[in-house]
Amino acid sequence: MKPDPITQPPSDASARKAIQPVVCYPRDTLPLADLAAYRAVRDDMELVETVVIPPREAATWEVPAGHFCRMLCSEGPQVGDLNLFNLHDIEERFFSGKTRALNGTHVGLGDQLFSNFPYMRPIATITHDTLDWYGFDEFGGSVHDVIGTRCDPYTNNLLSNGGQYHHCCHSNLTRALSQKTGLPLAEAERHVHDVLNVFMCTGFTRDTGQYFMKASPVRPGDYLEFFAEIDLLGCMSACPGGDCSAQHSSDTAACYPMVVEIYKPKRLPEGWQSPPRNGYDRSHGVQA
Repeated sequence: MKPDPITQPPSDASARKAIQPVVCYPRDTLPLADLAAYRAVRDDMELVETVVIPPREAATWEVPAGHFCRMLCSEGPQVGDLNLFNLHDIEERFFSGKTRALNGTHVGLGDQLFSNFPYMRPIATITHDTLDWYGFDEFGGSVHDVIGTRCDPYTNNLLSNGGQYHHCCHSNLTRALSQKTGLPLAEAERHVHDVLNVFMCTGFTRDTGQYFMKASPVRPGDYLEFFAEIDLLGCMSACPGGDCSAQHSSDTAACYPMVVEIYKPKRLPEGWQSPPRNGYDRSHGVQA
């Protein structure tokens, strides 16, 4: 628990707290995806690859630009920690912080996933979400968060007084990326980044502001689907917390495999083009 405040509130404390908030990044100037154009090509798409991610492990797959990627709950409620990379340059990868700032704490239908600086462009667009009915519950929880970092062995080591647990999502992602790219573990780990927590139900407690998780509402047959705006390398861990109803990094939680399906549409969305890298000139105010 955080300690009680030691500073006496000023006389105008209530007035300061009553100031209305301002949205940092209004979306009216953000180029949004034409969701109708994406959905118009979904009906007759062809399944071209299926990847099964074992419980408490991770796997990788490739998604060519112009294809759909579906992450599916197959056997039981299970959360997945997702990393995305530019297939041809893994220095460009999913940027959860800016995606969160532009879309909100949880992503869903129509939201775009952005890459890191200096590339910063939409690399994927969410085109279908069978949990879009959930919204925000009475606790402030919602699904598919971009606020959690991923369960990791370093935090586990701190909280367990020296424990060495190797199936945290961070380690799972590191092993899978190393195997896919041939990079040594230490170098692959450098590229593992904050995740999209697929199916995870999370929020912040209203009294203490602490990050919480609760049992995911996902059930077999549910899926989250995105359209690849560029050639992507996906890497996802089937979290050792299972549905995250009790704890992270556990050998006792009920865990299930996750399935990834790649679909090729017979035609591309009308007017679609793969987005270029961000147009900022990178001079940072210094004259050449």
